[in-house]
Amino acid sequence: MPTYAKRVAPFGTTIFTEINQLAARHNAVNLGQGRPDFDGPQEIIDAAAAALKSAGANQYAPSPGLPALREGVARHASLFYGLDIDWETGVIVTAGATQGVYSAIMGLIDPGDEVVIIEPYYDSYVPGVRMAGGVPVYVPMHPPNWTFDEAELRAAFSDKTRALILNTPNNPSGRVYTRAELQLFADLCIQHDVIVISDEVYEHLFFEGHQHIAIASLPGMLERTVTIGSAGKTFGMTGWKIGWVYGAPELITGVWRAHQFITFATNHPTQAATAYAFTLGSSYYEEYQALYTKKRDLVMQVIEAAGMSAIQPEGTYFLMGDFSQVFDGDDVAFCRHLIEEIGVATIPPSAFFSEKHRHHAENHVRFAFCKSDETLERAAERMRKLRG
Repeated sequence: MPTYAKRVAPFGTTIFTEINQLAARHNAVNLGQGRPDFDGPQEIIDAAAAALKSAGANQYAPSPGLPALREGVARHASLFYGLDIDWETGVIVTAGATQGVYSAIMGLIDPGDEVVIIEPYYDSYVPGVRMAGGVPVYVPMHPPNWTFDEAELRAAFSDKTRALILNTPNNPSGRVYTRAELQLFADLCIQHDVIVISDEVYEHLFFEGHQHIAIASLPGMLERTVTIGSAGKTFGMTGWKIGWVYGAPELITGVWRAHQFITFATNHPTQAATAYAFTLGSSYYEEYQALYTKKRDLVMQVIEAAGMSAIQPEGTYFLMGDFSQVFDGDDVAFCRHLIEEIGVATIPPSAFFSEKHRHHAENHVRFAFCKSDETLERAAERMRKLRG
């Protein structure tokens, strides 16, 4: 009897699909998936509508991406990080950041290569590495502050290491790596001649006292780093699935050669609108941070209402809450309890750890606060039932 390939047999259904389906069945307030329940700026949406009505935008875009958008990505990297990126040879547009990460993995990693992955990680990283024939090597961050151990990090690097997958600001922990932490990553990558696949989709979402630093901006790192960004995260349009990858042409060539056979070209009208979004002034990013600072404070009220504890996130729109004071069980059981008995959906972060290190997350769940104030307030009201 024919069946699917062995390479996909271990993967199963993503945790996001499972939680979303369970939440829908129980009409739960969904603080699980990082899917905003409101749109980004209307003027960017208007630019997409205008592109739909224009000549040519409803046909294939150039496979590497619209020149105006690639120019916008390169200009943005120069403005915010001082990076000199050639938009023609150093930028490609992808069908979302997830496809950008996958194209980078497929274009830069060979079978047998070891890939260092910091836990907790975004759930697409490991399947991508395994489908490329790579070998994941895990380094856990430790609760409650979600910091890694330097000795464990150093031990993960060897002569077999080909790449490090980095995510800062980090989903799901809410950490923003410090300059010292990034310098340690950089030093090890230079010492072992390792490529960095840097997922920086939350680059503009950090809070007071913290600052996102692009690892490509550190000395000696631009030539060994590809950086991934996202219109879904930066401009609040997750349904558009527009991402980008930029870096040294030698590395981007590998990403591009994989990309052209995965999706060939990306949605044309929303590329045009994202190119427009890159022309917005710095006030947009300031307003974006102010919006999510308020929502961060609201989700901390959700945590307090529930009798749980959490370290205030340094960035992203995610927070890891410790439920050990209100529930006796692991994170999967608690998520099911929250949905079925309390009416609030969250994500069990053990899905973002290897089997060996899942115990680090056993008393935590991930909350997404990219939701309307009304949604967050409704969640807080329901979560008070945990105290009772």
